[in-house]
Order: sequence, then structure tokens, then C-alpha cells
Amino acid sequence: MSIDTVEPPIASTTEDTGGQRHSTIVLEPSRGWAAIDFGELWSYRDLLWMLIGRELKLRYKQTVLGVAWVVLQPLIAALIFAVIFGHYGRLPSDSVPYLLFVFSGLTGWNYFAGAVQRASNSLVTNAPLISKVYFPRMLIPLAHTLAVLVDFMVMFAVLLFMMLIYRTPPTWHLAGLPLFLLLITLTAIGVNFWLSALSVKYRDFLYVVPSLIQIWMFASPVIYATSMVPERWQKLYNLNPAVGFIEGFRWSILGRGAITLETLLITLAISMTLFVSGAYYFRRVEREFADVI
Repeated sequence: MSIDTVEPPIASTTEDTGGQRHSTIVLEPSRGWAAIDFGELWSYRDLLWMLIGRELKLRYKQTVLGVAWVVLQPLIAALIFAVIFGHYGRLPSDSVPYLLFVFSGLTGWNYFAGAVQRASNSLVTNAPLISKVYFPRMLIPLAHTLAVLVDFMVMFAVLLFMMLIYRTPPTWHLAGLPLFLLLITLTAIGVNFWLSALSVKYRDFLYVVPSLIQIWMFASPVIYATSMVPERWQKLYNLNPAVGFIEGFRWSILGRGAITLETLLITLAISMTLFVSGAYYFRRVEREFADVI
């Protein structure tokens, strides 16, 4: 039996052998659905920061351009989208320059997509660490998710520079940015709990996730406005949580967007569902990681 357990309960017994009493401690795996222990996560916060720092060092180690890749990839993609869909396709862009429109969408989306792609296989890549020492396994996908915030801040700085070039000053809507950033993070963490746990047992997910992210992007208002979706499909379309946080992010940055209170509430409900269900499933299968991985 592996002693790599999730908060294993300790049963203590006392035996009387030859006039001497000896205490025996028995380690047993927990059973059923384990609660989310936020207190334990907080007590390991120093380890979380160490994992985040290690992830950033590994990501940019021995790269020629370093953090510049964070800007070049979405900027090149935005330019291609602007030429194909903006110039030739004449897609609507909520009365803002199409390049600025699509780059603002990519800034929010790339944070979510980058977090999902990097955290989905985080447990597999950290197999030696998981099999040797106990710590809350949730810290690994959390560290990979939060590390992508550095990439987001770099892209956000470029976005502000583009707004300056296009003479699009920020409005009071910018006050809502932390809310939508938190919403993106919450959704990404929930998805990552599911995918990272499933990837340990089913390695197929390592190959499915990149394709899933591409399909998900085109099903979200990254390169096109939500107004293009027929009204009869709007309610179904809003079930995609990316619709809410992308439109909300764009609204807070550019002062324009198709975000509504109904869309925001639906996105919040789905994000919370993904987070809670993902966390409970992660805790449910966490005890098997060291044996399976």
C-alpha cells in the first residue's frame, strides 16, 4: 500500500507485550470525497511561490528572445487575423480598429489558453516530485496557472501601448478589469483541476488539449464580435464561459463590448461549477497519483 495519501487519518493503538506497552501508528488512505482544505494550501504557500518561480525559469531558460516570445506570437497572429478577417473579411469590430479589437481578445484568451495548456500535463511532468514527497498536489496546477500571469502582464503592457497608438484612452470601465481577470483565473483553475487529474490516468488528454484549445478559441468571440452570432443561438452561445470573460475583458479595456448582466451571471455560475467540481474530483483521485503516474 502506498503511503502517498490525501491527509491520511492516523489511527493510534496500544499493545501490551511482555509487560511493556508500545504505541502503533497506522496510516490509512482517506475514503470517499475529500473536502477542499484551504488551510493546508495556505500553509504551503511558500512552496507555491517556489513552484511558480521554477516554472518561469524553466519556460524561458536557454531562449534567445526570452519573454519577447510572449509578445511576438499573439502579435503575429493578430496581424494575420486583421488582414484576413478585418481587411478582406470586413468583420465588425464594435467600432474600434480591428487590430486593437482582436489583440484585446487575444490578451484575455491567451492567458486562459496558456494556463490550460501548461497546467493540463503539469502532474505528469512533475512525476518524480509527486512520487517522493507529500504536499498538496493542487499546488502544481495552481503554480502553472498563476505563472502565466507574467505572460499576461507583458501582453497587457503591449495592449496599452497599442491603445496609445490608436488614441483609444481607457475609461472608467477599467475598474472592472480585476473582476474579469479573476473570472478568467477561476475558470482556468477549474478546467486545469479536471484536465491535470484526468491526464494522470488517461494520457490521451495530453494530445487532446491542444486541439481542444484551438476549437474553443474559434467558438469564442476572440476574432469576431458576439453580435455576429444569431439571436436564436445567443443563450446557447453564452454557456461558453469564454464568451463572458472575453467580452467582459474587452469591455473593461476598450469601453465597448457585448457583455450583459445575464451573460456575466451565467459565466460566473459556470466558472464556479467548474472550479468546485474540478477541485472535488482532483481531491477524489489525488490519493492514486503516486501509484498511477
